[in-house]
Amino acid sequence: MRALCGAIITAGALIGLGLTCIGIGNRYQNFRDIYPEGHPSYIKLSEIDSSLLIALFALIVAALIGLGIAFLGLAYHHHRRHHEWLREHGRHAGEHATRP
Repeated sequence: MRALCGAIITAGALIGLGLTCIGIGNRYQNFRDIYPEGHPSYIKLSEIDSSLLIALFALIVAALIGLGIAFLGLAYHHHRRHHEWLREHGRHAGEHATRP
């Protein structure tokens, strides 16, 4: 369940990141400064509107947190299943299987 919740958080953050990128593209689509050499100039991250920048960084942090929850939840799930398997087969941590 923890891994599923982390995956849902990550999916929501990635959808939000995609929508934020579309919003940034729409906002700056008419920015057409051209260098004398003919190369287009790019907008620096520090020149983006603060509201778009805050949304971008908040969604990046949310995606990282969601990935962390998903991976830790999956690791805990596998750890728990390993101990259940040991309990079902009559071996606990610290015991070794004996050969007849």
